[in-house]
Amino acid sequence: MRIEPYLFFDGNAEEAIAFYRKALGAELLMLMRYKESPEPPPPGMVPPGYDNKVMHASMKIGESVVMASDACMGKPHFQGFSLSISLRKEADADRVFAALADGGKVEMPLGKTFWAPKFGMVADKFGVGWMVSLEQ
Repeated sequence: MRIEPYLFFDGNAEEAIAFYRKALGAELLMLMRYKESPEPPPPGMVPPGYDNKVMHASMKIGESVVMASDACMGKPHFQGFSLSISLRKEADADRVFAALADGGKVEMPLGKTFWAPKFGMVADKFGVGWMVSLEQ
């Protein structure tokens, strides 16, 4: 069994994917636009002008898969969860934290804790929460 997060964006999933490719080295596995769907969506499900928006995408980040889509249900609220990244090298933890913080909000600066040599929390510029840890 695997749990794979599925993130819904407010019409800017393609921008988010590009950001994660640059910030995290995400590998785009697949991307399908609404206009490419083999079946038309139910009436009223997709707002006008969404033909070129992302219906479904999947990215490989490290050993995990994260999926994404342009939300059809209003502004997304990424609350009550964070995505956690564990890194083995201090330079990688510093780089990833800084990249995710670019345009976002640092909630807990990257620093030493009793459970990790470095740990920090940040909400990226899309509002997705991240916890960055340097492995012991």
